[in-house]
Amino acid sequence: MENLGHIALLLAAAFTAGALNAVAGGGSFLTLPALVFTGVPPVVANATGTVALLPGYMAGAWGFKDDMQPPPGLSMGRVVLLSLIGGSLGAALLLFTPDATFRKVVPWLLLAATAMFAFGPQLRAWAAGQNAEHQAPGVARAAAGMLAVAVYGGYFNGGLGILLLALFGLLGQTQLNAMNGMKNLVSALLTAIAVVIYAVGGIVEWQQALLMMVAATAGGYGGARLARRIPAPVLRWGIVATGLVMAALFFIKG
Repeated sequence: MENLGHIALLLAAAFTAGALNAVAGGGSFLTLPALVFTGVPPVVANATGTVALLPGYMAGAWGFKDDMQPPPGLSMGRVVLLSLIGGSLGAALLLFTPDATFRKVVPWLLLAATAMFAFGPQLRAWAAGQNAEHQAPGVARAAAGMLAVAVYGGYFNGGLGILLLALFGLLGQTQLNAMNGMKNLVSALLTAIAVVIYAVGGIVEWQQALLMMVAATAGGYGGARLARRIPAPVLRWGIVATGLVMAALFFIKG
């Protein structure tokens, strides 16, 4: 962290990521590549970037605390338990993923997350249509879906919000505030347990994480005001373009 240019890059990436997550999501498209660019190994960069964005998830969950309602088929207790179990499994899987393997997987994960972000509205509309045409899934299928998304979130955070909103819509939830509240709660829970496992596994660069955490929190608080002035379609496709460029760079570098 002696390179002032690297410090400036990490601060800028974290600040912008915090603002993006507060408005539309996509912050991971910036934090992970920024850390890798400064020389942090991919697996450690993924864990460190997740730590940096944790306060934003917690703040979002607190902001929606009065609107939270579990989706049909799942109680609040089951959602919390599945989030913690899935986040733990995903984080443990990351611990056992070699850097060389993760470097090859990252561009594909970025592409998948970018696609989910780009087609998020259509994905949520499809989920709502499925729910309208068919009876909501039972407890077992709802739990399986929740667990699968939580594992993904514990392993790789990109696109998690879109997946959660689509899942809740598919399960029959219709109140947007309730969906957003649960999305933030699940994200905070699985990220928190993942961060504990990352820390125990020794794959967090704490100096970078704490620096970026402060910047991301500031970005979420103040930067979102500026981001809200940007037309939603421009913001969305700007994030998509960023994801595509970052994925391409990882493909080239890998």
